[in-house]
Parts: sequence; C-alpha cells; structure tokens
Amino acid sequence: MTEANSFEDKLKQLELIVSALEKGDRPLESALTDFQQGVVLAKELQRTLKNAEDTLAKVMDDEGQLSDLALTNE
Repeated sequence: MTEANSFEDKLKQLELIVSALEKGDRPLESALTDFQQGVVLAKELQRTLKNAEDTLAKVMDDEGQLSDLALTNE
C-alpha cells in the first residue's frame, strides 16, 4: 500500500477486507494476511483522523497566528 492513496481509498480497502473476513470462506493463511493488512489500514486511518482533528482544533487569531481552540463540553 502506498502513502499516495487517499483516506477514502484506504477506507474502501478496509471495508472490502472486513467484508471478505466476515464471509469466513477464505483459507486461514489468506484471512490472516488480510487481517494484518486491515490492522495497518485501521492505524493509518486513525492517524489521519487524529491529524485532521489536531488541525481543526487550531484557530487563527487577529495577527494571523495559529493558536489552540478552547473546546468545552457545555
């Protein structure tokens, strides 16, 4: 898998792997390989989402400087 794949491409690939594993009609070795690839994809997707969340938690002040957005749970 290359880093050039988009988030959506990786998500689609993960969905295909999950679907294939859910069917349960694959040889063990193939299922294990798919599972390992799925774990890698899931970690990459989580990292992408975390980076997006961190980016969105920044705001630009009046002087053009980025600062953390103060989030509250109210």
